[in-house]
Order: sequence, then structure tokens, then C-alpha cells
Amino acid sequence: MRFREDPYYIRLVLEGDTSAYRSLVEKHQDLVYTIVHRIITRAEEAEEVAQDVFVKAYQKLAEFKAEAKFSTWLYRIAYNTAVSHTRKKKIEFNAMDEEMIENHSENEVQHEIMGLSAEEQSQLIKKALSTLPRTDNLIISLYYYHGKDLEEISEIVGMTQNNAKVKLFRIRKKLLIEMNALLDKNINTVA
Repeated sequence: MRFREDPYYIRLVLEGDTSAYRSLVEKHQDLVYTIVHRIITRAEEAEEVAQDVFVKAYQKLAEFKAEAKFSTWLYRIAYNTAVSHTRKKKIEFNAMDEEMIENHSENEVQHEIMGLSAEEQSQLIKKALSTLPRTDNLIISLYYYHGKDLEEISEIVGMTQNNAKVKLFRIRKKLLIEMNALLDKNINTVA
């Protein structure tokens, strides 16, 4: 289905045509679910929270100021709702050792990765992504898989653009470290 621009649907909803909100939901449901699911890994829970996101957005639609794109505003609600949900469940995330990140050679890892087939590289990246804290996973996914720029990512996750840039750099380093560990593990199990 071909969608119109978001302001068209927003105007219709605010003028009383509540059925127009369905188009906004259909247009953005995949990325909202992806954002929520990166934070909340259980699919059923993520679906519930994604639905809550659209309810919250609908209830606050009159407050939307159009200073940012509607999608950015909606994805920010998705991120905050998912994070709040996990805080309520008191989930703790283990961070990688920062010293380990700073003292690792990227060239070594990149050289080993380039020797893998495309399918092996893809599997390695997926495994490495699964080890990241959920917010880090979300940031790197928004950047590489969904083509969001640093400005939009910073608005979605609630940090400055410079912080988002630094965070993205550190996440890449974490991924390289994790991929190296996975490669070492595979080499040791084969040998």
C-alpha cells in the first residue's frame, strides 16, 4: 500500500477522522515493533508494548508540535516505552569492559572477517549483535539496517548527537571485539 505523508493523516485524525490513524499505524508498525523488540526480546511482550506505543501516540497526538518528523517522535515514544517496561521488570544489562574496547586492534579482526563467506559474516554479525546491550543493539540497527542518521537516532534514544556518534563508535568496537572472540572460539573448536 502506498502511503501519503504523515502530516496528512495527522491532520485528518485531529479533525475527527480517527480511522486515519490506522494508516499511521500500518505505515510505522514494522519499525516501532523492531525498536521495541530490540529492547524487549520476548516477541509476545514486544507486541504488547508496541501496541501500547500506538495508544500513547494517539493519546498525545494533539501535543505533537511537528518540530521533528512524526516518525522520530513516534520512535522516541517506542524507545521510552520499551525502556520503561524493562525497568519495571528490573532487567539488568552487563556492559563490556571499556579498557578492553580501547586496547583492541580493529585491523586484526577485520582481516579475519574478510576471509569468511558472506553467509558466515552475516551469521557472525548476528551472533555478535545478540551480545550487545539492547540500546546499543537498537542504535546500530537504526543506523545500519534502517538508514537513520545520527540526528534522528539521537532524538529517538534521547541523547545528544555527539553522544550518539561516540556511542556508535564504541558499539562498533564492541562488535569487533565480540566477533573476534567468536572467531577465536570457532578456531579453537575446529583445531
